[in-house]
Amino acid sequence: MEWNSPNFRNGTFHNELPTLLMSADNTMLKVFIKFMRKPKSVNPPGPLPSVRRDLKSPPGPGTTITWFGHSSYLIQMNGWNILVDPVFSNYASPVPIFAKAFAGTNIYSVDDLPDVIDMLIITHNHYDHLDRRTISRLCNRINSVYTSLGVMADLIRYGIDGGIITELDWWEEIDLPVGLNLTATPARHFSGRGMKRNQSLWSSFVLESDSEKLYLGGDSGYGPHFKLIGDRFGPFDLAILETGQYNTDWANIHMMPEEAVQAAADLRTRAMLPVHWAKFSLAFHPWDEPVRRVLAEAQKTGMPVATPMIGEAMVLHQPLPQSPWWEKVK
Repeated sequence: MEWNSPNFRNGTFHNELPTLLMSADNTMLKVFIKFMRKPKSVNPPGPLPSVRRDLKSPPGPGTTITWFGHSSYLIQMNGWNILVDPVFSNYASPVPIFAKAFAGTNIYSVDDLPDVIDMLIITHNHYDHLDRRTISRLCNRINSVYTSLGVMADLIRYGIDGGIITELDWWEEIDLPVGLNLTATPARHFSGRGMKRNQSLWSSFVLESDSEKLYLGGDSGYGPHFKLIGDRFGPFDLAILETGQYNTDWANIHMMPEEAVQAAADLRTRAMLPVHWAKFSLAFHPWDEPVRRVLAEAQKTGMPVATPMIGEAMVLHQPLPQSPWWEKVK
């Protein structure tokens, strides 16, 4: 399919900068062998702690964010339930033997979510962000879907009515009926749910109300787009940024934790929430290294960092959850 987008050329979508998916001296075979020899530290030694809440009851008046581990979270803002990249399966891959969820991370299921999902946001179509099993179970409870160009076909295949899906190119925006505005913004990544890559786009998103701004980062390597977004939309009240599953072998498409802190500064956010960690092992680093490195770097720069447990309520303009809960996992 051809797309009328400046990001689509010669049959595929492209990043704004030249972006190698892997370092030049690497091959898929080498990476596969590394995955087969992961150190034990990629998995936590025991179940992760969590907070179980009644998500069906409306929260208080403030904007509330509930993180479910990795890159799945629920935003309750202006009376709307906004669900981002939900993965409520026990694995983040096409087959259940790979990328299994850590013990303790699946205390919530689709059944625990609010009865009505006013808006579903899918940043891109990788398995750890777009989960067929979750979408198939949610499809009758979703009122609207916003996603990147080309992702609609997957969503329709998993049961969502195409009439409620809106695909956005970078910098396209839409006004929502409850005083919210959503803009698709650039990211530095790739897409694909099989051997064929980059047939759909990958995005970050800016979610705004009359008084608050959130940056929903999706997956991205570091690049000048963060400052561009910060200059155009900042300051943000919160930037939700990926900080895990990094490696020097694929440094262009996933940020190192220190780069995520720099991205937060570029965005001019008042605080950051590290995600893309604490549920699946998709790289070789110790499971809790992302948050430890983020906090060490943030201490140098003065960037406030939220570290909620899975399921813990985080309310904007209230004290950030900052308990070092990972230190107690044994």
